[in-house]
Amino acid sequence: MSVLVVLNDSPYGTERSYNGLGLAASLAKQEDEQVRVFLIGDAAACAKSGQKVPQGYYNLEPMLRSVTQRGGVIGVCGTCMDARGITDDELAAGCHRSTMDELTEWTRRADQVLVF
Repeated sequence: MSVLVVLNDSPYGTERSYNGLGLAASLAKQEDEQVRVFLIGDAAACAKSGQKVPQGYYNLEPMLRSVTQRGGVIGVCGTCMDARGITDDELAAGCHRSTMDELTEWTRRADQVLVF
């Protein structure tokens, strides 16, 4: 089964992106599960590498890795990256600059689309 998870919220301040990435990581653990995550709007900041968070606070970078290390794919809206001053070199490992065309293709091919 193919699942697309679309995240819209900033990495911190709400827990929507945290919850969406947690679900994506859990789905990626399942056999025969193809997981794609698309970060759009403020969620583009989820993919910025080297984030520093207070002791004991969750960090989304390891969560991104847990998706990609299990074969998941993470695309980040390029226009949203540009609007937030995030360069390709600043993306966390396994994440790539993406486009609306790629999101369209992923949506068309997905068996399920989950939006957070």
